[in-house]
Amino acid sequence: LCRGGLAERLCRLQNRERSAISFWRHQCISDGKIPSDKSGVLIVKILEIFEECTIQVAICQQLEQSPATVSSKDAVINAGEPILKVLFARETAAHLKSRPQDVIHIYPPWQKLILRNADVPVIMNTYFSEKVLPSEHSETREKTSGLTKMLIRKNIISLAETFRLDDADDELHQQTPDNQVACAPQIHNNCDSKKHPLAQSAVNDSLLEMVESQGAVGWREAQVRVVIQRVYCLPAREGYGSHIQGNKPLCATPVINSDPPNVRLCLLVQDAYGMFSEVQLQPLNSADDVEQYCRRWEGKFCCLAGMKILQRATRGRALGLFSLIESLWPPVVPVKVPGQSQDSEMVATNLGPPSFCYILTVQSGEIHVEVDEEEQISNLYQPPAVHGLKEILQMDGCNERCSFWAQVLYLRLQTKQSVPINQREICLFVTDSTLQNVVHMIPKVVAVSVAASCVLSTEITEALSVTSQLIFFKDALWGNGKIICVERTVLLLQKPLLYSAAGADLSELTGPVRLDELDSTTQANSICAVRGTVVGVNESTAFSWPTCDRCGNGKLELCPQDRGSLYCNQCSEVVISPVLKMQLEVFLSCSSRPQSTVKVKVWHEMSFGLFVLINMLLSLQSYEVQSVLGKEVGLLNCYVRSVTSRLNCIALEEIVLL
Repeated sequence: LCRGGLAERLCRLQNRERSAISFWRHQCISDGKIPSDKSGVLIVKILEIFEECTIQVAICQQLEQSPATVSSKDAVINAGEPILKVLFARETAAHLKSRPQDVIHIYPPWQKLILRNADVPVIMNTYFSEKVLPSEHSETREKTSGLTKMLIRKNIISLAETFRLDDADDELHQQTPDNQVACAPQIHNNCDSKKHPLAQSAVNDSLLEMVESQGAVGWREAQVRVVIQRVYCLPAREGYGSHIQGNKPLCATPVINSDPPNVRLCLLVQDAYGMFSEVQLQPLNSADDVEQYCRRWEGKFCCLAGMKILQRATRGRALGLFSLIESLWPPVVPVKVPGQSQDSEMVATNLGPPSFCYILTVQSGEIHVEVDEEEQISNLYQPPAVHGLKEILQMDGCNERCSFWAQVLYLRLQTKQSVPINQREICLFVTDSTLQNVVHMIPKVVAVSVAASCVLSTEITEALSVTSQLIFFKDALWGNGKIICVERTVLLLQKPLLYSAAGADLSELTGPVRLDELDSTTQANSICAVRGTVVGVNESTAFSWPTCDRCGNGKLELCPQDRGSLYCNQCSEVVISPVLKMQLEVFLSCSSRPQSTVKVKVWHEMSFGLFVLINMLLSLQSYEVQSVLGKEVGLLNCYVRSVTSRLNCIALEEIVLL
């Protein structure tokens, strides 16, 4: 808003007005009675109620005195002003829940409007109003008011009739039972519309209008109809502390933490005007159910009720949220534009993405979301556009969302010991057919960083701990040459029902996976294949240890009965044929990096290319360097730990692919 302009002044005035109304109602509730000051109070008795242009119109009779001491039947009617037409705004009507025969106290500053050629005065500015119940009926009315619903007649006035156009449709003004809406709906704690459907009160299709009319405190009976664009889980901030495992040794904890923090199920919804909102629903113990929620809810219409605003987010405050919103913009179908004809072909063709987004949550722990799972997929829904990894690596944008299928070949946990296990990043090395078929210039394997804020289901973590898996990465973040899984990124094992491939080659891998060979372009924190000749062994770091041939226990003891044998405490048996394991660092001379020193950390249980070398060392039971120098090493799969350009040194570690 322009500083000092009319719009800013009006916005401040509306905020002060809402605050004054909320404070006045809070004072009435706290005192437990109607304000005692009766000067200027208008007392009316409702005869009839109907709705017109979102305003509730009540035909009333003015009373001379309050029915607090007399019954409503005996209330005296002022003959001078027998009939009044009282207008209540939507939020006021929702607060009063008025019915015929109710008595309303309207406090200043109400205003009376005398219309030309009309006999009935109109009462406006009725924000400070309270319903008064006769003492003998108060208990009965309070018990039954929530059990019955009253239908309010809704007059639909067409713009053609308002402006006296020739093509006015007379049928629009007819009052049919379909034009009646329920008053005071009961919100049920259930999403099954078959069993507990939300009462059909006036359903809005604008998130912004709902927020502006209902305020930040909460939506009462009002509903808004939206389309679910995405379903995902976010970490519950308060649940993080209870799952930190401390500085335990890496070997004592799984590579991927199988005890995820408490998470919260969230929806990214969009209304008919293109406005987005993030709805945070109930907390979950894990993200195991997110896959079925994605399958059942994405693309479906839902009605939101009983929401309250947590935050008004902007791009500067929530880059991750807005990167997802911008990936869904522009809409696939034209959206409504307030104040414009919806028949125009130019509607919403040049609109920019929303600059803000309301983050909503349910009130008092109840579920106020009704999803119509049997309805057809909305035309406004945008399924994830699936690309091949080759196409993603060639994108020019920054901080763009992308979705892809990829085969996970190897995973590695961040090794910073100061960071708790369940808050460390995981690095997944993935590939697909678009990368494996490339000859030059593009790597055959790509690293995908999974941030601690990305919630992984137990199904994903268990699957990756066992074998190589084909994973669907939905709404990952691409930028600065890296792919990152952050908040609102979802990893799935199952193929989504709806997605667009955009001509990408999504065929599965058929042959063996190939890695890029070590060369001058190899960077740290990548994986590669290496071959060369052994030119040296680091004897100071070489060591070996016996392990149990049954369970792999590396802490064997001397057998008490036979001091010449080894004993395994885990198996509670004597180890007849122990397996000797060894760690060894060798220096290679590689033709692909002739000027570099290549150091490879080799593990015996992993080493296939150095099988003959290791066997030779094990049989000698000593590290005779001369016996291994000059040995040729075949293709080893290695992780690049560091590349030091100053010393021209490359540190590798042999790995086993999943």
